Amino acid sequence: MQEADPRCLPLQAAPARDWLTPSELCLLGAIWGASFLFMRVAAPDFGPVPLVEMRLGLGALVLVPFLWRARAQFPAALWPKLALIGAINSAVPFILFAWAALHAPAGVSAITNAMTVLFTALVGHLFFGERIGGRRAMALMAGFAGVVVLASGKVAGMSVGWAVAAGATAALLYGVGINLVRRHLTGLPAAAVACATLGCGTVLLAPLAIATWPSQPIPALSWLSAAALGVLCTGIAFVMYYRLIARVGASRASTVTYLVPLFGVAWAWLLLDEPLTLGMALAGALILGSVAYSQRRARRG
Repeated sequence: MQEADPRCLPLQAAPARDWLTPSELCLLGAIWGASFLFMRVAAPDFGPVPLVEMRLGLGALVLVPFLWRARAQFPAALWPKLALIGAINSAVPFILFAWAALHAPAGVSAITNAMTVLFTALVGHLFFGERIGGRRAMALMAGFAGVVVLASGKVAGMSVGWAVAAGATAALLYGVGINLVRRHLTGLPAAAVACATLGCGTVLLAPLAIATWPSQPIPALSWLSAAALGVLCTGIAFVMYYRLIARVGASRASTVTYLVPLFGVAWAWLLLDEPLTLGMALAGALILGSVAYSQRRARRG
């Protein structure tokens, strides 16, 4: 899950068919969960920065019609802010997850990505004066315990501590980005904001991506994975998520948070033959349980 984050922009909810929303949530969770699989496949051949450049650029292209339609709402003075948020909420976290894909199974990054919800609450409390409450504080401690369990374990005989640290840092940056979007971009069309921030990230990373572009030929499977990462997991998935928010509300749509790690681990196990260890299961239970607990408290409050 992960880019992210116009998810928090307020949109009006509407009733939905009982079967449609769960089906779309599962599909979206499967798509975002697959992003970690695609990074695991493509990162060794592209390298983290060129892969993220592909992801940002293709994702932005899918969303260009939304930005074009709302272009009058994006004056020149707003673009430096969009560039900053694009770096914090897309470019740097994507690079961290792509780097982690070089050093740990895809399921590890998928699990750390779930910390985004908890980090969003923590950043809001520390820097924006939001009340965190005792129950949410307990959820944060449980989530951090899950990160420690995950980082201290080994998967397939290799230490994953640094990859977990990279994934947790990416989730922290998502938390910062979500709070910035809430306070500085509220009222703008969500898909247009996503296009603008992804586009800014593309421009910012372009020099480094060109400088580090691999000299050896890139296999077709890695090209396909990079394309799927940008078009499907970034561009199309964002559009699906915004439509869900518009139809059923942000609170219900946010339950996809619980599905992304499950699908991420499942795809890696099914298609890459990556193991599911006891440590991963325990860490996932702690992190997802804490997220569920904090979300339930937020809805009640």
